[in-house]
Amino acid sequence: MEYRRLGQCGLKVSEICLGTMTFGRGAHLAEARAMVDLAFEAGINFFDTANTYGNGQSEVFLGEALKGRRREAVVATKFFNPVGSGPNDSGMSRYHVMNALEDSLRRLQMDHVDIYYIHHVDVQTPVEEMLRAVDDLVHQGKVRYIACSNYPAWRLTDALWLSEARNLARFVCYQPQYSLVVRDIEQELIPLCQAKGLGVVVWSPLAGGFLAGRYQPGQHQVQGTRSAEDWAYPQRYFAANADQTLAALLEESGKLGKSPAQVALRWVLEQPAITAAIVGARTAAQLRDNLGAASLKLPAEALAKLGAVSHLPHRYPESMQEGMVERRNQAVKMPSL
Repeated sequence: MEYRRLGQCGLKVSEICLGTMTFGRGAHLAEARAMVDLAFEAGINFFDTANTYGNGQSEVFLGEALKGRRREAVVATKFFNPVGSGPNDSGMSRYHVMNALEDSLRRLQMDHVDIYYIHHVDVQTPVEEMLRAVDDLVHQGKVRYIACSNYPAWRLTDALWLSEARNLARFVCYQPQYSLVVRDIEQELIPLCQAKGLGVVVWSPLAGGFLAGRYQPGQHQVQGTRSAEDWAYPQRYFAANADQTLAALLEESGKLGKSPAQVALRWVLEQPAITAAIVGARTAAQLRDNLGAASLKLPAEALAKLGAVSHLPHRYPESMQEGMVERRNQAVKMPSL
């Protein structure tokens, strides 16, 4: 297992992060414990949850599974989504942030979380209010690092600027969706994270299971999967060429003698700026197969083919910038005017 530095901070995390969205929804407590045990055996030290996964059961199960091993784990959780019917039971207001963390710590049976994510954008609360609240939590020792998920580039930039201008805790990483069939972040968010020194911890690297080997091109619903159960299946984000990408993945994984899940995960982990990929499973057997990505090295030809077939169409202004470096460099060869 490779350990990578999380952005500019000193924390190092395993390149594969165990995602626990299925804990309490598809995976019972015994299975959750088995997956956490398997994760530790494989060298994983990074665990991701959220206060609303499994209606809070994910945090409960993770806390139970980590008993006696808290110091070995980097634990991330999130806040924003509704946790009750009250008008202040969601969002990123100071009121909700403080309550949400206390509830998460109680469910996790911990005195702090290592990474605390704002899960979604809250347009009804000033960003500075949220940043000052999580900054207080950092100073209280209840949160070690702060981060965000699902932010557009301009909002992420605004938050980073406010942290620097007001001397507040700064986001150390960003958690976006990213896979062979959802590559939108490459156009603005990846360059931003590289420029500002943020780690990138991606969710759904297998596109909700679409790239795990149970689907065939043209098949977008399979019995016994999240697509059939209609939860956490991100098909609406898939690129128009998703079926062609899946066909290429199945072909390349067959050539390599590896599972499609392992190849798809490895492709993500070998892309620029990616710190870690969050991998979830319903069973320890599923997780064991996914963990094969940690010891895999994709041949350059496979990387290139998968990258080419899944590449997004260029859009403005990126399309206009293509070739501008060469154009500028060639200008020095022009005769003086």
